[in-house]
Amino acid sequence: MTILSPRFLLRWVGLVLGVVMLSGCSIKKMAINKLGDALSGSGTAFASDDDPELVKAAVPFSLKLIESLLAESPGHQGLLLAACSGFTQYGYAFVNQDADEMEDSDIAAATKLRTRARKLYLRARGYGLRGLEARHPGFEQTLRKNPKVAVKSAKVGDVPLLFWTAAAWGSAISVSKDDPALVSDQLIVEALIDRALELDEDFDRGAIHGVLISYEMARQGLQGDPALRSKKHFDRAMLLSEGKLASPLVSYAEAVSVEKQNRAEFQALLEKALAINPDAVPESRLLNLVAQRRARWLLGRVDDLFIGGVKTDDK
Repeated sequence: MTILSPRFLLRWVGLVLGVVMLSGCSIKKMAINKLGDALSGSGTAFASDDDPELVKAAVPFSLKLIESLLAESPGHQGLLLAACSGFTQYGYAFVNQDADEMEDSDIAAATKLRTRARKLYLRARGYGLRGLEARHPGFEQTLRKNPKVAVKSAKVGDVPLLFWTAAAWGSAISVSKDDPALVSDQLIVEALIDRALELDEDFDRGAIHGVLISYEMARQGLQGDPALRSKKHFDRAMLLSEGKLASPLVSYAEAVSVEKQNRAEFQALLEKALAINPDAVPESRLLNLVAQRRARWLLGRVDDLFIGGVKTDDK
C-alpha cells in the first residue's frame, strides 16, 4: 500500500509542525514538497504488516496527513497517487468488506457502510483525476466526452494513476447500482484500465490483470465468452505474481466460478488461496491477509452461492 506506517508518521509529525510555522512562502512550499516526497515514497511498511486491524486503525491518520499536505501543495504527483491508491484500498479492505460480512445480519448497517465506501472511492477518483489532469491539461474534460481518445495521451509513467483511478471509479460503480449516472461511466473505467494494460501489462506483478479477472464478467459490448477472457487474465496474473498472491484466486472464484456454478472449482481456488503463506512475500503480506479474509468469508457462504449439488467443469 502507498500509505504510511505509524512509526514513520511519528517521525515526521515534528517536521509537519515546523513546516506550517515557516514564514517564507517559497521556503514553506519547498519544505512541504520535500516532506510530500518522503511521505509518498514510504509505502512499504503497511504493506508488510501482519496485523490488518492495526493498519485499519492507523490508515485514516496517514490519509488525512496526505490531504493536509495536498492542501498546501495541490499538484504534488506523489501525494496525489498516494491519496488515490490509499483511499481506494482502505475503502475496499476495511469498509466494503465489513459491509459484505454484516449484510446477512444487519442490512441497514451494511448499506450505511457501502455508502461510506462509495464516498471514499469517489474521493480517491478525484485525486487520481487531479494527478492525470496535472500531467495532461484538459484530460478530464476529454475523458468524459471521448474516453478512448483521452487515454491515448497517457504514457507509461501514467500507468499507476490510470490503474488506481480506474480501480477507484470501478469500485464506486460496483456499490452504486442505484445511481444510473455513475453506472454510465463504465466506458470511462474501461478506457482507463485498458490503456494501462496496453502500456504496462506487467504493472505491480499483474495487478491490472487481477482487476480484469472480475471486470471482464461485467464488460458490455464484446463478443465471445467473458469467462474465457477472465481466465486469460487469471493465468497472466498468476504467472506475473509467481503464484504468491491470493487475490487472483479469490477474484476468479468469486467472479467466474460462481457465475458458472462450479462449486468444486470455487472451493478448490479458495482453499489454494488460503494455503498461500503470507510471510513468503513480506511486501505483499497485508494484501494476502486481506484476500484470505475474503476467501474465508466466501467459503462460509458456499451454500448460499450455489444451487443444488456439486457441479464440475463442463468442458
